[in-house]
Amino acid sequence: MTFANTFAGQFLIAMPSLAEPPFARGVAFLCQHGEDGAVGLLINQISEYRLGDVLAQMKLSCDDPEIADNPVLIGGPVQQERGFVLHREPGNWDSSYRVNDDWSVTTSRDILVAMAKGEGPRRAIVTLGYAGWEAGQLEQEVMDNAWLTTRADERIVFDTPLEDRWFAATRTMGVSDPTQLTGYAGHA
Repeated sequence: MTFANTFAGQFLIAMPSLAEPPFARGVAFLCQHGEDGAVGLLINQISEYRLGDVLAQMKLSCDDPEIADNPVLIGGPVQQERGFVLHREPGNWDSSYRVNDDWSVTTSRDILVAMAKGEGPRRAIVTLGYAGWEAGQLEQEVMDNAWLTTRADERIVFDTPLEDRWFAATRTMGVSDPTQLTGYAGHA
């Protein structure tokens, strides 16, 4: 696979056969994908935390109850103590990675300070942890029919209720009932 054909900026949609948590019915946003492997953030697995909890743990105050009540998601099983903010506007943050022209991921404290004040990106989600794949692992999992790939859709990331994101992501591919997808793939 040449990495001009990267999956970065796309959704990975877990097939029904991928049943282990946190990937069961998971939708991951691929942040990086290249010869060395891949990094993604699950966008539909809720954690026990709210943004106010995370801000308080970082000794940041938030006076807006609506901001403080935003859910924090489980981004994946790796480094769950580390926060990631997936957002649209690139901004000028200390530690930010530009996925493509539309998406950025930021891991620095300054974005959370801005979010607590209501000055952060208009469209953002916060996750704890990430999903990672070693070199060639993701490509093999896609060939083994564990994941479907499709272009990421901001309406699914920001506007669709968490419990509906897996169904909504599969529908963007024309799949009306994803529970009927098989666990095997044909290769011509």
